[in-house]
Amino acid sequence: MHFTFYGSEFQDIFDVDHFIMSLRDEVRILKELPPRLKRRVEIGMVYSMPPISWSDISYYHNQILPLIKKYKVVHLNKTDTRLANNGQPLEIQKLRCRVNFSALRFTSQIEELGRRVVKLLRQNGPFIVLHLRYEMDMLAFSGCTQGCNSEEVEELTRMRYAYPWWKEKIINSDLKRKDGFCPLTPEETALILRALDIDNSYQIYIAAGEIYGGQRRMATLAAAYPKLVRKETLLEPSDLGFFQNHSSQMASLDYLVSLESDIFIPTYDGNMAKVVEGHRRFLGFKQTILLERRLLVDLIDQYNSGTLSWYEFSDAVNESHESRKGQPTQRLVIPDRPKEEDYFYANPEECLQPSYSRLDLSVGGL
Repeated sequence: MHFTFYGSEFQDIFDVDHFIMSLRDEVRILKELPPRLKRRVEIGMVYSMPPISWSDISYYHNQILPLIKKYKVVHLNKTDTRLANNGQPLEIQKLRCRVNFSALRFTSQIEELGRRVVKLLRQNGPFIVLHLRYEMDMLAFSGCTQGCNSEEVEELTRMRYAYPWWKEKIINSDLKRKDGFCPLTPEETALILRALDIDNSYQIYIAAGEIYGGQRRMATLAAAYPKLVRKETLLEPSDLGFFQNHSSQMASLDYLVSLESDIFIPTYDGNMAKVVEGHRRFLGFKQTILLERRLLVDLIDQYNSGTLSWYEFSDAVNESHESRKGQPTQRLVIPDRPKEEDYFYANPEECLQPSYSRLDLSVGGL
């Protein structure tokens, strides 16, 4: 069975040759199709389909493999969450780890710039990476408008309605926030960092795109933690020239810095946050503070209303997060509700047990 790259985005982000060589004993990967099959694709003779989400490996053996044998070329047009988190053979889980933590390596240009950012940060002492998911598109599509003025709410709503593929249009922001489905605002984040006794002499590296509301929304956080930095403030514009208007490359840079930070704190559990969490576990359970947003917004509201004193608020935040710092733990498994359980790549425990050294991720050939 052969796997072939389509499009250029993968090559723009990852070291393709390293990827192919790292997996050569498990999967044969081609940079392009052989001429005969390439011609079939050019004239449209290719079977395209989205695999069923959260399928186990038997689905690929019993359903996908026969299609490959029949059509010769199958285009899997969706690849996220297409393999179940749990119940897979150990060799498959170890292969997933090998792909995530060994085969996938960023291009030399991204890696070199990432090392430079980390070096600049290290020269000034400890640093925390705050994955502050408070960009315009995030707020528009989530419907989370806490702290936004009426003009901003209207702008975010217009953006959401402008994309027909986004099915959820009418969203109750307050209810969604109380259920823990909204990213923390910059103001809420400042409060939580203080409650967690994060030293305000630490550098806080903001891993994010442009924060919605700009300096106005960042003012509280900047006042509490004056050493706020971003890649744009650490590097010269010329350093980032290649990355401008390429959000995936910019996110890759943030990913590398996130791995090396003393503490990683995501304000929302999106895909990048989950992968960084798992990668940091793999690197020796480096501290990652996983914020329990549903509890936190309730505590914040009680503190802001005067129901809780600062000490009661701080104690409650710290006590509730003692076991949420990236320590070894088993994945939460919820049969028939995979979206609600722990994702494999956030906690790849099969690769973290003492009997599986990080240098022993080899698996049998596929």
